[in-house]
Amino acid sequence: MPIVEFKNVSRIYKSGDHEMKALNNVSFTLDEGKFVVILGPSGAGKSTLLNLLGGLDSPTDGKIFVQGKDISTLSNDELAEYRAAIVGFVFQFYNLVPTLTVKENVALVKEIASRPLPAEKMLAEVGLSDHLSNFPSELSGGEQQRVSIARALAKNPKILLCDEPTGALDSETGVLVLKLLLSMARSYGKTIVIVTHNQNIAKMADTVIRVKNGKIRSLEQQSNPMSADEVEW
Repeated sequence: MPIVEFKNVSRIYKSGDHEMKALNNVSFTLDEGKFVVILGPSGAGKSTLLNLLGGLDSPTDGKIFVQGKDISTLSNDELAEYRAAIVGFVFQFYNLVPTLTVKENVALVKEIASRPLPAEKMLAEVGLSDHLSNFPSELSGGEQQRVSIARALAKNPKILLCDEPTGALDSETGVLVLKLLLSMARSYGKTIVIVTHNQNIAKMADTVIRVKNGKIRSLEQQSNPMSADEVEW
């Protein structure tokens, strides 16, 4: 069942008399509960896609439907409500609050989410029960990314958006974090959308969207995606 639909979506950025089409008349649908990879080189438009789906930006033209609701017409306040209720974010550089403990960083979602999951439960799920009182500076990069995954899932979102979630990690730690991310998202029935340039991650996806020069070059459905253990990293 489709959870996301982009219909003829364009995003144009203006600087003086200059226009740059970050996205150009893009259309696609995403099914609920699937693992989706948006693949493309730098400047292809993939982060713009993620920002539009996450309610961080609005299209210049076209419509974006999430669970049947057109989010392209929402006000800033309505977009804030949408972000709080529907989407969780995992970023490349963790975005943890350095003055808060691990538990406090995850528990922050209670301030915005209407149906959050317990911070301690989610940290236990990512194997960090022994680090609840630690500060981010006391953790490795992989551990910090696990905290950010726990925080994103603690919001109990419908869609988990990940922007190069393993980009700041070494390959071994990146694989571990990716396996954890997929396992957690599958267990909790989330739709996962990952922006990356890593072809290996695409091998694990149900759906691969290839983006170049602001356009969808291909959309591939993979009936038997590889597991992280099967991929040669």
